[in-house]
Amino acid sequence: MAGKIQYQMMVLLMEDFNESELKIWAFKYAKELQSLGASEISVISRGQRNLAYLIDDYTKANFIEINFTCMPKCIDAFSKALKFDSNVLRVLILNKQKEKFEASSR
Repeated sequence: MAGKIQYQMMVLLMEDFNESELKIWAFKYAKELQSLGASEISVISRGQRNLAYLIDDYTKANFIEINFTCMPKCIDAFSKALKFDSNVLRVLILNKQKEKFEASSR
């Protein structure tokens, strides 16, 4: 497992989704991550929240957190898939191991 890194991703989806549609969306992208070689995948719905500012005329969004472990090269392929999904408003991917290192070095 050398070379695999832990990532945390927050995805903002359009507010139009209901609970079952959110589950279907999340399952689709969890399978996509798995096909790219990711493991330890967990998906958490953080609910619908108000946005601090308008994003594509939306005032609310569904927040989805996805935690996974994979090789760094899989991030580029996965990011491309999300960019072409018209339901995605924003994506933030964090390297959790880098955060731990930075916190411990202070």
